[in-house]
Amino acid sequence: MIDRSMFVAHLATPFTLLMGFVVVPLLAYFLCRWLLPKHWSRKAGIALASIAVALFGYGLTFGFQQLEVRHVRYTFSDLPKSFDGYRIVLFSDLHLGSFGERRMGYVERVVDSILAQKADMIVFTGDIQNVWPTEILPYHDILSRLHAPDGVYTILGNHDYDVYQDCDEQTKAKNCLLTEQYERDLGWTLLKNEHRSIHRGADSLVLAGMENRGNVTGVPRKGNIAVTMEGIDSTSFVVMLQHDPWAWRERILPESHAQLTLSGHTHGMQFGIFGWSPLALTKKEWGGTVYEGSRVIHVTTGLGGLIPFRLGMPGEIVVITLNVKK
Repeated sequence: MIDRSMFVAHLATPFTLLMGFVVVPLLAYFLCRWLLPKHWSRKAGIALASIAVALFGYGLTFGFQQLEVRHVRYTFSDLPKSFDGYRIVLFSDLHLGSFGERRMGYVERVVDSILAQKADMIVFTGDIQNVWPTEILPYHDILSRLHAPDGVYTILGNHDYDVYQDCDEQTKAKNCLLTEQYERDLGWTLLKNEHRSIHRGADSLVLAGMENRGNVTGVPRKGNIAVTMEGIDSTSFVVMLQHDPWAWRERILPESHAQLTLSGHTHGMQFGIFGWSPLALTKKEWGGTVYEGSRVIHVTTGLGGLIPFRLGMPGEIVVITLNVKK
C-alpha cells in the first residue's frame, strides 16, 4: 500500500501530467461525442480537447512564471499609534524544488519585488522546500538578499518538517534540523511556537510564530498556541504567523487574542477563474481576507507549488499596511 505522504511528494507531478495531457482531453472529447449532434461532435471534441491541452501547457510554463504584488490595508482600533502605516511584506510556499535552475530567475524577481516595497518587516509563512532541505542551497545567495529594518521572519510549513521523505524517522528528524539551519543561514529568524516584540518608542507590536497545525492525517500538528502566546500581555497587538489557515478557527480565534493572522498553504488550488478558486466551495479561508468580528486572517495563495503549474492563480507577494482606526 502506498503511503499518502509519499504519493503527494513523489507521484503528484506525474499523476497531474497524466490527467492534464491525457485524461481530461480525452474526457472532453468523448463528452462532446456523446452529448452533441453527430455531424459536428467530432470537430467540437477535438477542439475542446486541444484547448484543454493548450491551457494545461500554459499553466506549466507561462502560468507558473506569473507574479503579482497585491496591496491590502487593515485598520485596528487597538493598533499602537506609532505603528500607524506599518508595512509588512508577506510571501509563502516557495516550494523551491519545483523551480530548478532554469527558473531561478523567477525567484530573483520575487526577491527584487519584495525589496522594492521597502517594508518595515518581511514574513514567510512556510513551505520553502518540497521534500529535501538541499533544495534550498542553490537559492542561498538570492534569498539571503532579503532584509528589512525589523527583520525577516519565517515559520515552518508542512513540507519543511521533512515528513515526505522515503527514509526512517531518525533521518527525517536530522533533515528537519538541516532545513531549519538553512533558513537561519539566510539571515531569517525562525519562530517555533514563540514570539518577538517590535518596538517603536514606548509602543510595541508582537510578532508570534506558531508551528504548523493542519487537519490532514500525516501532516505535523506541532502548533501550540498556549506556548506561542506565553508571556504576551492581553493588551498587546499581535500579528500571528501560521502556515495552515485551518488552525485559525480551531486554535487561534478561541485560544488567543491575536488581531491579525497571516497564512499560506492553500495555493488557491493553483487554479482560478477571474480570481475565484474552486477551493472556495470547501473552505472560507482559501485566499485573501476573512474577518471574524474585528479579527482578521489574510491567506496568501503563495508563489510556487509541489506541482509546477498555475492557471488563473498567479504567484503573489502581499504588501500589508496597518493603520489605526480613527
